[in-house]
Amino acid sequence: MANIDKTAVENLLKHFIDPNVETDLVSAKSVKKISLDGSDVSVVIELGYPAKSYLEELKAAVIQRLQTLPGVGKLDVSVSFNIVSHSVQKALKPLPNVKNIIAIASGKGGVGKSTTSVNLALALAAEGANVGILDADIYGPSIPTMLGLSGKPDSPDGKSMLPKISFGVQTISIGYLIDPDQPMIWRGPMVTGALQQLLNQTQWQDVDYLIIDLPPGTGDIQLTLAQQIPVSGAVIVTTPQDIALIDAQRGLGMFEKVNVPILGLVENMSVHICSNCGHEEAIFGQGGGVAMAIKNKLDLLGSLPLDIHIREYADSGRPTVVADPDGRPAQIYKAIARKMAAKLAMRARDYSDRFPNIVIQNT
Repeated sequence: MANIDKTAVENLLKHFIDPNVETDLVSAKSVKKISLDGSDVSVVIELGYPAKSYLEELKAAVIQRLQTLPGVGKLDVSVSFNIVSHSVQKALKPLPNVKNIIAIASGKGGVGKSTTSVNLALALAAEGANVGILDADIYGPSIPTMLGLSGKPDSPDGKSMLPKISFGVQTISIGYLIDPDQPMIWRGPMVTGALQQLLNQTQWQDVDYLIIDLPPGTGDIQLTLAQQIPVSGAVIVTTPQDIALIDAQRGLGMFEKVNVPILGLVENMSVHICSNCGHEEAIFGQGGGVAMAIKNKLDLLGSLPLDIHIREYADSGRPTVVADPDGRPAQIYKAIARKMAAKLAMRARDYSDRFPNIVIQNT
């Protein structure tokens, strides 16, 4: 058999589009090694985002593509993923034991942001990442209820806290530290101080992605996060409704002003599907998320239906991704999570740990 040319292999892979990063494997720098031995071809592919449910599909598709090479012999394709830290705001460094922080935000309440945050965290975990979620809604914490957790977190040293674990995801919330019926009548500085404590005094364990569920609006907590917490990227959640889109635009603008990259938009409650007859109706309007994405030159990561089961699962403490992992909504959450992480993987990496600290002292 004739020898296979390495350039021919590269050209084939250059025309293979990864749907999560929406570019080819070579441009995405996912092809780590191409080895040739006569007509035998060995390819090593390493994705920069968790994709446990996609690896076998990708491997099969790459093998099918390589089989079109004239005279090709034995094929050996290895596919894996590796999650690294990505750059954050200038003058800030990633937290110890946390590679990336992703803020989930909305301009207004009632758009399903917390439900989206929890399910995206669980989806990332299902795809193979080590995930944490911080409930930054000090006035109205909902993460404990959605994850079926209660009680105070353990504190081995009396100074820091261990995150509470639910479905393999590390979590922390002010809701674990106060009585469920206790109102949080705090001024701005107290709220931002509490957020900093929750973030910095929790003993996070090798977290690949820390999802921060932000309260609605663009107030103290959002500004504290944008200016003082090392955020790798943000995701905006909205509904197709005009008033939600207006407020979401404000939230988007805030992150742009403080140089936090927007990874994309999620359109929630995009269409209602009748549980009796299957009729679909766009109760909150339609096309709003697409229009907003086009206007801001952003990616629409996905659209979720207005489904009663999503609400029921969250209220019961078993969110959709774990309660019905094979259902259509769970598959949408996983697709959004893969795209979100893939968009982050395409951004600049953080190399701060590769440079030594320079100390100048008198001798």
